[in-house]
Order: sequence, then structure tokens, then C-alpha cells
Amino acid sequence: MGNSPSELVLQITLLRVFILAGLGFFVAILATPFWINFLYKYKFWKQAKEETIYGTKATVFQQLHAEKHKRNIPTMAGVLFWVIVLALSLKFNLTRSQTYLPLFALVSVGIIGAVDDWFNIRGIGRIKGIRARQKMAWLLVMAGLGAWWFYEKLGQHSIHLPGIGDFLVGWWYIPIFIIIILATANAFNITDGLDGLSGGLFVIAYGAYGILALANNQVSLAIFCATVVGVLLAYLWFNIYPARFFGGDTYSLAFGATLGVVAMLINRGTGVAVLPLIAFVPLLETLSVIIQLTYRKLYKKKLFLVAPIHHHFEAIGWPETKVTMRFWVIGAVFATMGLVIGLVGAG
Repeated sequence: MGNSPSELVLQITLLRVFILAGLGFFVAILATPFWINFLYKYKFWKQAKEETIYGTKATVFQQLHAEKHKRNIPTMAGVLFWVIVLALSLKFNLTRSQTYLPLFALVSVGIIGAVDDWFNIRGIGRIKGIRARQKMAWLLVMAGLGAWWFYEKLGQHSIHLPGIGDFLVGWWYIPIFIIIILATANAFNITDGLDGLSGGLFVIAYGAYGILALANNQVSLAIFCATVVGVLLAYLWFNIYPARFFGGDTYSLAFGATLGVVAMLINRGTGVAVLPLIAFVPLLETLSVIIQLTYRKLYKKKLFLVAPIHHHFEAIGWPETKVTMRFWVIGAVFATMGLVIGLVGAG
């Protein structure tokens, strides 16, 4: 007996998902060596961190990464990877309702991050980069435009809570959207501190959301997530310890903000409800920074040896690779929990 029409559609859909994931991986894996040579040739060296989040000298961080500081490692590598995602999506997977907004976030925030990386490479400014307030202002503008598009053009006024149903939020949808985008962008930017750490967590998160999108018949969004997974697996190939390059803010901010957009698109916002699980490690990293700042302000001393928390584990003696892989395991466990909740409560 032949396949039914619905089975045939599913097979074609799965084939498209895997083809774009594979295409993303192979294009990126072949293009990356040329990009690496360019970055090394023109000395796109990352400048070492000199100040902590509270303005004092980053002595603990510099001690932990003294070996890295002895050799020049280029940054701004992330440009190649979001450009590949953009090119493949424009060619094979462009839909108004499902890929316009993720691509807008990826490119617009990627450009902001690239400017910040360029300032770092050239040592511009006291902190060798764009100040946090200036980056936040640009991110706020981009998130505001995205929120307006969701609210006005896509008619999104509610968020679906798994097991509960649609929760009407009205115009509150706009500030909620903005907060989600700012939070995911900055959380992954904070997490991007060890070789391969954020890359593995991005692959896990986009993979989970790709499955959720597919389960909710958001085919273009699922293909977009698969494309990102393929491209970032190639990124991870070169970024695992010892890293050949750093992605830079143009990578972590862009793919972080885009993940927030994807979460908002999944089944009327179901993805937002499970975002704390799917992005659990970046959430933990962000909380560690907030706790460190608050504790220092109240008690005039540090709670952690250094924040974010992945550096604390390094400081107590864990090898960098052990921290990275254990955080991958934690991320995969919590993302699986989020995926199950999202699938079960998708109705």
C-alpha cells in the first residue's frame, strides 16, 4: 500500500528539515576555514577583559585565562554564521508569518554586535567596546520594532500556557516581548565565556524549539531552527576547546535575541512558557551575575569567586572542558523537560 497524503506531506516536511540542517552544516564547515584565515590575516584579535561587572580590575578572570591571553585569538567570527543562515533562509525558506521576524532579529542584532566587536578589536573606548547602556538602547529599539510587528501585523495578543490555555495579555504583549528579547540576548551573551559553551547550548535550545515548531505544524519555523542547528554545529566544530576563534557579540547577541523571537512564535507563545527550561543554563548564568552584584552591594564582598557562575567553577578547580560539558548535560536535561511540557500542553 502507498503512503497516505498526510504521511507523504510529513515525509516531505522532515526531508526539508534535514536537508536544510545538513546544507547549513556543510556550507558553514566549508566556508569557515576561509573566514578563519581572513580573521587571522587581518588580525581581528579579541582584546582581553580588564574590568569586572562592578568596575574593578578583573584579576581572577585574567588568572583563569592567562594562557588564552598569551596567544592571539580572533573574534567577530559570528558574522559568517548568521550570514549563512540568512542566505539559506532567503533562498529556500522565506515566509512572512514565520521567518521574517527571526531573520530581522538575527541581522539587526548581528550588526549591533559586529560594531561592538569591531570596537573591541580596535581597542576603542575605555572598556574596548560599546557601553552596556548603548547596546541596551539599540536592542530596545530592535525589540520594540519586533513587538510592534507581532502585535499589529501578526495579531498576537495572548500567550498560550501549557495545560492552562490562552492567556489574553492585550497591549502588555509588547513589553513582554521586549523583555523576552532583551533577556535571551543578554543571557546567552553572558554565557558565551568558555570555548564551546554557548554553541552547545544554542544547538540544544534551537533543536528543542525546532521539534516544538514541527509538532505545531509551523514548518518554516522548524526549518529555520534546523538551519540554525546545522550552521551552529559547524561553528561548534571550530569553537570547542581550544577555540580557533570567538564568535563575539555579533554571534551571542544575535542568536540569543533570535531565540527569544522563535520562542514567541511557537504556538501562540507556548515557547515563552518553557523558555526558562529550554534556556535554563543561560538563565542560571544571568541569575548568578544578579546575585553577585546584589550580594556585593549589600555585604561589600563577593558570594562567588567570580561571576558568571561558569567562571566560579573554573576558579574552584574545574577544568574548562569539564565545566562546558557538564553545563551541556544540564542544558540538555532541562531542555528535554521543557520540550515534553511544550508538547504535552500544546493544545
